[in-house]
Amino acid sequence: MPLTNRETKALHGIRDWERNLLNYEANDFQLTYEKYLELSFSLLPNKVQRQFFSVIDSWLFHLHSLIQGSQLQMDAKERILASGRIFKQDLEKIVELKQLDIDQLQYIAQQQIARHRLYSFAQGGLAGTGEMLLLGTDIPAMAVINLRVVQLIAMTYGFEVNTPHEMMTSLKVFHTATLPPRIQKEGWASLMDELESNDYYYFYEGNEEIMDITWLEQPVQQLLKAMVIALFRKKVIQGLPLVSMAIGAGANYQLTRKVTDFAHKYYQLRYLKEKEEF
Repeated sequence: MPLTNRETKALHGIRDWERNLLNYEANDFQLTYEKYLELSFSLLPNKVQRQFFSVIDSWLFHLHSLIQGSQLQMDAKERILASGRIFKQDLEKIVELKQLDIDQLQYIAQQQIARHRLYSFAQGGLAGTGEMLLLGTDIPAMAVINLRVVQLIAMTYGFEVNTPHEMMTSLKVFHTATLPPRIQKEGWASLMDELESNDYYYFYEGNEEIMDITWLEQPVQQLLKAMVIALFRKKVIQGLPLVSMAIGAGANYQLTRKVTDFAHKYYQLRYLKEKEEF
């Protein structure tokens, strides 16, 4: 089925974004930083390295399942369907959202994106107070917020995330979205290879290992953020550590902005490719 003018325009926008991503060139500082991180981590025994990434993979799988099966997510799913019924009254299932046009789906997706960016901003502000409990739960809270919004974006474009294949795909989208741009382009290329294969099974047929050494930069950035917050938390203005709160809020907002932009592009592209094929 040929795409409409609006869909063609959206596809061109995604392709322009994709070209910018694939043409990204890291500077010398970024390459040196990456090399230093990998060298430092490689000093650990191989068994310890494998266990480290295996634990993170397992934690992400369980967290994804908990989020996907939570009442909070079920309520959000119903809100997405309710938003879809504004445009098509007889919508009953998530997959039927694919019957809506691109502008309608973008409108629904942007509602989810804006809401979760606000959640991240608020979470960063709370962590920025420097309270040990809030700062200590910042990484798990950010993982929940960003995994959740990836799931909701997928559902908005008609892709249920309760099958093993779609679960793995959404986890890979989340993982790739959190990578630095110089590595992100490799993850995008891998996602595109899977997309081009057109082999959509109930069970996932590819590599189920998600985390690897390329992801180390993200937790290091989170630790650096925590150190900067701890450094500035005593600089109080009108009774509040506004500087450290601004640092935490800004960092968390930018991470969710990065994740949502990437996930939105990916699921829009899947939606448009399916429309082209049918």
